Amino acid sequence: MEITNSVAADIDEIFRLYNIASAYQKSKKTVIIWPQFERGLIETEIAENRQWKITINGEIACVWATTFSDEQIWEERNTDKAIYIHRIATNPLYRGHNFVQLITNWAIDYAKLNAIDFVRLDTIGNNVKLIEHYTNAGFVFLGLFNLKNTTGLPAHYQSNLPACLFEISVSSKK
Repeated sequence: MEITNSVAADIDEIFRLYNIASAYQKSKKTVIIWPQFERGLIETEIAENRQWKITINGEIACVWATTFSDEQIWEERNTDKAIYIHRIATNPLYRGHNFVQLITNWAIDYAKLNAIDFVRLDTIGNNVKLIEHYTNAGFVFLGLFNLKNTTGLPAHYQSNLPACLFEISVSSKK
């Protein structure tokens, strides 16, 4: 198992995993279904080394993106030094490997190495199972927040549903 940056050759597989994740969300009748993301978004993340993958035996098992600023979602908290995790999508052949915990541990280590104070993520709507999943991975659930400005964010943020915000204080992790 290896964590590395995604590369341009991975884009089709990333979109395949996003489509599978959206279909899974729909089948589970989750609060929100991911929209079709813009290809340019993924290309930018790859060019900026912010799109990541877990590979197992050369096969992509999971992908996610990171950013270091998320002002529209985190508003005044965005002034903190944080790494924000977005769009975790798992290859169905590797479900059950608890990649969220692996990504969380990776992000904490990354934050420590780069003098970052928080690891953060969000989800849209009151998805009780996902809230439990993230808190089991070590995140503190900060609550539900109505976003003030969603202009330019991906379509699922335009739903008028509240955002669930989660964080881990890196200083609390030894």
